[in-house]
Amino acid sequence: MSTTATSKANISLGRMLLRSLAHRRARSFSALAALTVSAAVSTALLTLYNDLDAKLHHEFRSFGANVVVNSTSVAISPDEILQVQNIAGTNSLTAPIAYAIAETDRKTPVVVAGVDFATMQKLDNWWKVGTWPGQPDQVLLGQRAAGFIANEKEVTLTYAGKALTLHGTGRLSTGGDEDSRIYLPLATFENWIGVQPHVLEIQVPGGAGRVNAVLSQLQHDLPQLHAEPVRQLVAGESSIVDKTHALMYGAVLLIALTVAVSVLATLSASVLERRRDFALMKALGASQSQLFAHFLLEALVLATVGVVAGYLLGSGLAWAIGIANFGTATWPKLSILPLVLLLNLGIAACAALFPARVLRGLQPAALLKGE
Repeated sequence: MSTTATSKANISLGRMLLRSLAHRRARSFSALAALTVSAAVSTALLTLYNDLDAKLHHEFRSFGANVVVNSTSVAISPDEILQVQNIAGTNSLTAPIAYAIAETDRKTPVVVAGVDFATMQKLDNWWKVGTWPGQPDQVLLGQRAAGFIANEKEVTLTYAGKALTLHGTGRLSTGGDEDSRIYLPLATFENWIGVQPHVLEIQVPGGAGRVNAVLSQLQHDLPQLHAEPVRQLVAGESSIVDKTHALMYGAVLLIALTVAVSVLATLSASVLERRRDFALMKALGASQSQLFAHFLLEALVLATVGVVAGYLLGSGLAWAIGIANFGTATWPKLSILPLVLLLNLGIAACAALFPARVLRGLQPAALLKGE
């Protein structure tokens, strides 16, 4: 008998809840919209946050090397280059560079650099280059260095009395020291001048922690070489990543606070409109806790529906932001759904707590008389 009564009570509570939400569609929709926005933005930001480090570090890789290794006394041997590559990791890029000062056909001294163009094109893809050299007799002229040459198509350089004629393929513009140099294939440079690389530019994937770990190992395993970070790039990357983290945290908290205020206003108005309903329930024997549970349950149902809709919208938003800003998709992550649900339920519960206090002071007799 008691089981049947309980079942009827549960059915009645469910029907009352559905009718309550349906009867006040405008209020319910307003609260649902606010909670959906909260869930959508939280989902988008948390989804992006999970991929943030990888995407930002990937973007920073386009700015070139973040570690420089050099030897001031002797050239860096092929074995040492291989050791450096192994320490930096399989996903790193290592570009050996050799420098010398030659003389142009205008008798102007100029810095010439021997490089592996295939590696440099990957390492420094931010360089503004007309055409990258692809043949052993082709060179890349810095924007200012081109003014030192009489004929860019037939670039004649002299080092220690040995002349070399190469073909210019394009110009390089970076706004830095590279504009005053002439770049030629490393093999051609070594055959002409007889100097092997004494500088390695390395692009180490990962953040400042990974870079520092590689530097420590290089200093330990290869003490004869001098390794140092490109401090502006490493410090800038670390600062931007940290600030972006803080910005995303702040955005989630600000949106949560805004939504909480909106839901609070909606639920407060709902309580005031339904004082007679709650007074009648109280007069029929409903306890204070039952009234509060009914009111809170409405808020939690709206929050749960908002999470489902918001998660779908937020996942789509994160995907679009990833494509637009990073060129790669950010896929939905079910792992953040419990966190979004907890956040929305917390907002709904807190917002329902304050207007629910009105229920404590209800006087059924006075309200039902119209006072």
